[in-house]
Amino acid sequence: MNVTPLASGRPDRRVATLVMACLGVFVAYLPVTTVSVSLPAIQAALGASTAQLSWVQDAFVLPMAAFILTAGVVGDVHGRKKVFQAGLLLSAVGAAVALAAQSIQLLWVGQALAGMGAAALLPTTLALISHAVPDHRERGKFIGLWATSLLMALAVGPLIAGIVLEHAAWRWIYLLVIPVSLIATVFAARLLTDSRAPHGRRLDWPGQITAAVSITALVYGVIEGGAGSFTDTQVLAALFVAVAGAVAFVVAERRSDSPMLDLTLFRSPAFTATTLVAMITFLGLIGFFFLLSLYFGLVQQLDTLQAAWRLLMVTGAAIVAGGPVARLMHRVPSRTLITAGLLVVSGALLSMTTLDADTSFASIAWRLVLLGLGMGGVLTPMTATAVASVPHHLAGMAAAGNNTFRQIGGALGPAVLGALLTSRALDTFPAHLADAGITGASRQSMVEAAREGGLGAVAGMNLGAHTGQALGAVGDAFLDGLRLCLIVAAALTLLAALVSAVLLRPRASTATVTVAAATPHPAPGAAAEAGTSGQGGDPVTVRQPG
Repeated sequence: MNVTPLASGRPDRRVATLVMACLGVFVAYLPVTTVSVSLPAIQAALGASTAQLSWVQDAFVLPMAAFILTAGVVGDVHGRKKVFQAGLLLSAVGAAVALAAQSIQLLWVGQALAGMGAAALLPTTLALISHAVPDHRERGKFIGLWATSLLMALAVGPLIAGIVLEHAAWRWIYLLVIPVSLIATVFAARLLTDSRAPHGRRLDWPGQITAAVSITALVYGVIEGGAGSFTDTQVLAALFVAVAGAVAFVVAERRSDSPMLDLTLFRSPAFTATTLVAMITFLGLIGFFFLLSLYFGLVQQLDTLQAAWRLLMVTGAAIVAGGPVARLMHRVPSRTLITAGLLVVSGALLSMTTLDADTSFASIAWRLVLLGLGMGGVLTPMTATAVASVPHHLAGMAAAGNNTFRQIGGALGPAVLGALLTSRALDTFPAHLADAGITGASRQSMVEAAREGGLGAVAGMNLGAHTGQALGAVGDAFLDGLRLCLIVAAALTLLAALVSAVLLRPRASTATVTVAAATPHPAPGAAAEAGTSGQGGDPVTVRQPG
C-alpha cells in the first residue's frame, strides 16, 4: 500500500521534514560524545573497569549497528513516520533508564534502548529527506545539512556533559534527551507525511538474526580478548560465532527474495569503497573520542568541561569544513574530497603521538582542529556517494548499509583501541612504577589493582606518600598505550585513503550495475518512490562518482 507523497514537494513540507530529520539524527548521536567525556565520572561513581567502560559505549553503538537495516525495512513496510516516532520514544525511554541507573549493568540497558532508538532514527531520517526531495542534486544539500546535525550532536555533547558535571551527578547528562524526544514526537505527528516503499517488502528475519548475532559476537570477542586474552575459550568461541554468523548472513541474503542488504550493491566499486571508508573512519573516530576523554581526565587531570572545550575543537572544525565541502561536491570528484580528508585525519593522528601530560591547550588545539577539518571533508561526500553509486531504487538500502557499517566501526572503535591501550599500558606500568622509585608491596598492589580494574583503579587508590609518583607512572603508562593506538588509527586511516583512491578512481561516464532479479523492491529506508527507474534483473545505468 502506498502513501500519498508530499504535495509536489511543497517548500513548507520540505523544510518541516528537514528540521525533523535533523532533530532526529541529533537525538540519535547526542549520547555518543555526551557519554564519552563522562566516562571518568561514571567510572569513579560506579567503580567500573576499563572493559566495562567500553561496554557503556558499545551497549549503545552495538544495537544501533545491528538493527539499522531492520528498522529501514520496517519503515518500508509499516511507514517511515511511525518508525521515526518509535525511535524518538525509544531514545527517551533509554535516557530515562540510564538516568535512574544505580549500577553499570542498568546503565548498559539504558544505553542499549537508546541505541535501538538511534537505529530507528538513522535510516528513517534519510528516507524522509529522500521522499521529500526527489531531485538528487538538491537532495545532496539536504544530506549535507543532515550530516551537519550529526556533527552538531557530537559537538555539543561534551559541553552539555561538562556543564552538568560541574553542578550535578553524571546521570543528569541524560535529562535533555527526554523532553527533546517527546516534543519532537508530538511535532512529527503533525508535520511529517508518512511514506512507504512503492513495492511490497517483507521483514528478513534470517538476515536480521544472523547479522545481529555476528556483530554482537565480534564486538564481545574483541572487548573480552582485550581485557583478558584472545586465547581464552569464551573469546575464541565468540569470534568463531562472529565468523559463522557472517557466513550465514551472506547465505541468507543470497537466498532471500526480500533481502535486508542486497549483496549486489558491492558490485559497485564506489559503494564498496564508501562502506569500507565509513567503517574504518568511525572505528578510529569513536575510538579516538573514547581514548582522548580518558587522556584529559586521567593524564592531564582536567574536569569534564575543560575536556569538552578541547573536544569541541574537533567537531567544531568538522562543522566549519562541512559547508564548503557540500558545495564542492558537484565540482570536485568525491574521490579527491574523501581521500584528501582521510590524509589530513591521518596526519593529525600522527601529530598527536607527541602528546604528554604537560601538553598545553594551544599545542593540542591545532592538531584537534586539523583532525576536525579532515573529518568534515569525509562525512558528507561519503554518505552522498554511497547513495549515488547505485541504482535509484536501491539508494535507501545503500544509505542504510553505509550507516550499518559505519556503526560497526563505531562499536569496534572503543573495543579495539581500548584493548590495545589496556594491553600496552599494563605491560609498561610496572617499569614506570620502578622508575618512579615505587617497589616492593606497594608496587605489587598497584600492579594488581591495574590488572583488575584498569589504570583508573590505581588513580582511585589511597596512595599516601606515593601519590605523585604513582599518578605520574599511571600517566606514562597510559601515554604508551595512547601512542600505540594513535599509530594504529593513523595506519587504518591511511588504508581507508588508499581504498578511496583506488576504488573511487575516475571511470567512464557511466557504468552498468546489474541488480539481481530477486531484489526488485526498494530498500530499507528507501529513497525511491513510485516512478523510479530500474527493475530487478535489468542492467541499470548509473553515473559512478569520480
